[in-house]
Amino acid sequence: MRKVEFVALIVFLGLASAAFADQITLKNGDHLTGTVVKSDGKTLVLHTEFAGDVTVQFAAITQITTDKELHVTTSDKKTLVGPVTTSEGKIEVATKTGGTVEVPPANVVLIRNGAEQAAYDKSLHPGLQHGWTGGANVGFSLAGGNSETENLAIAFNAVHATLDDKFTMYASSIDTQNHLTTPSTVADLTQGGFRYDRNTGQRLFGFVAADFMANALQDLDLRAVYTGGLGYHAIKSDKTVLDFLAGLNYTHETYSNGPPVTVAGSNPPVLVVPLTYTSYGVTNKFAALTLGQELMHKAGKTTVLTEKLYFFPELSKNTGNYRGTFNLGTVTKISKWLGWQNQFSDIYVSNPPSTAKKNDVILTTGLNFSFVH
Repeated sequence: MRKVEFVALIVFLGLASAAFADQITLKNGDHLTGTVVKSDGKTLVLHTEFAGDVTVQFAAITQITTDKELHVTTSDKKTLVGPVTTSEGKIEVATKTGGTVEVPPANVVLIRNGAEQAAYDKSLHPGLQHGWTGGANVGFSLAGGNSETENLAIAFNAVHATLDDKFTMYASSIDTQNHLTTPSTVADLTQGGFRYDRNTGQRLFGFVAADFMANALQDLDLRAVYTGGLGYHAIKSDKTVLDFLAGLNYTHETYSNGPPVTVAGSNPPVLVVPLTYTSYGVTNKFAALTLGQELMHKAGKTTVLTEKLYFFPELSKNTGNYRGTFNLGTVTKISKWLGWQNQFSDIYVSNPPSTAKKNDVILTTGLNFSFVH
């Protein structure tokens, strides 16, 4: 008698455990028991006790019965929460507020259990220490023989994006030295800054930014530009993003007049210092417009193209003066974290120091190391 009672108890517990588990039935008649984890409308992941996660084709499922709540997202971007069953070829979600809602299987876009939904919600609003993506670029070259030059180009960018806002940081430096006969600097340009975007609608966003630049060939010790304005997503998709931006900025820039020079032919050589030369040179402070356009496009599966065009006309001091910048770059993936980058930049200043040219054109190429945190 005791043996019969024991066997009955085991059978009862087995049936009870099955009753409190999710079950799916396939077209071939197979039954699977476990916990529904997630589905993308094409496949469904079921966690089983002994086989672990099992992935099945969503179209091969004829019946679903769940004990716990699932989060079901439909093609019209609605999310239904509740236990799920199937009836007459339709998925039924027993919601707490709207009762039972029927959804055709073809209209199911996503299914997540509670743990998967919580992880997804957290990924949409990560803390400032998480959710960063970006990369570092490195390019280096040497030349010998008729010339002895060294070139080093490095750059870094990082983006922290959520559904509501985006924080961007960047920095870059190019240093080229010529060591033949008289050592000289061929290029010495350093840039850096950050920008914060806050969405105010589906297309519109506000932004604030601070950008800094030093350019030895234009005798620019430091230019600081503090900007605020509005932006508009003309195109916003997974493949292409096209933005237009407009705002006001305050610019503070300091030029030196370059190093002292010696006049050839004098004996002894006479040191000549420009009349306007001081330890800090000329300082300009003015308000200006910020007008910009930015493009990101995924060209195929491995290449990302970026392009930025900005125009900064002065408003408060010399209204005929302006600056302009243009950047065009590509990164082609070689592996998950390694890529090949190419970058073209054109920096234009309408009123540089008298000894400097208005344009600086820069072309760099090298390796890109990407990261996700």
